[in-house]
Amino acid sequence: MADPESALTVAETESHLTSLIYEISNEAQSVMENMLKMTAEINQNSAVIDEEVEKCKGSALERKRALDEEKDHFQKAAYAVLDMLNRD
Repeated sequence: MADPESALTVAETESHLTSLIYEISNEAQSVMENMLKMTAEINQNSAVIDEEVEKCKGSALERKRALDEEKDHFQKAAYAVLDMLNRD
């Protein structure tokens, strides 16, 4: 049979292990909650970035159209000048 001192040591060891597991569990839960918060923030920021990228794409397309129109006007003007010079 085990002596009372070794029984006490086993009980103390089990108590320490239980406390340690409880603390680790609480820390893990805290870390997981923080990770969930960070994931939510990342998703929110990602959505904002995606929105900004779409706005920039739209703006770039509008600018491209405007530049293409200007190019067409300059080409027409250049051809008109060339026609006038060729007539002389």
